[in-house]
Amino acid sequence: MCGLEINISEKQHQLIEQLGVLFERKGMPPAPARVIGVLLVANQTELSFDQIRKILKLSKSATSNAINSLLNTEYVDYITKPGERKRYFTFKHEGWQEKIMKEMNNMGLMSDLFKEVLKQRPGDTAEFNLKFKEIIEFTDFIKDKANELIAEWKKSKE
Repeated sequence: MCGLEINISEKQHQLIEQLGVLFERKGMPPAPARVIGVLLVANQTELSFDQIRKILKLSKSATSNAINSLLNTEYVDYITKPGERKRYFTFKHEGWQEKIMKEMNNMGLMSDLFKEVLKQRPGDTAEFNLKFKEIIEFTDFIKDKANELIAEWKKSKE
């Protein structure tokens, strides 16, 4: 059974904060971003609600909202243990490849839309149009290389 006490070093707290900032920059609210950080950094792979709340010094409401958000977006999962009513939350390893590939697909969609924008741009904004075209070319290049790398990675796992 996992007790309430969990020791997180100062270095681990700093890493949790760095991960939180990274996930915030990807559009995630601060509390869920820190919960992911805790689940990645903590020595235990499964943490209770109270352990997460205590480590992050969050209110019950903020902790609950953060965990529910992460459950809904499938960043975390939970397990139960025989004879206990508690849920233990864990980082969900499955689905990360799909999330990254979805981002790559979104990059392709963005590039397609940007191409349409460029077609609609007036010709008298040549400098703007040229810089915008470069963004499109760069986006296409990254998307193509990412797809090649994904295929190569999959092949290496066979």
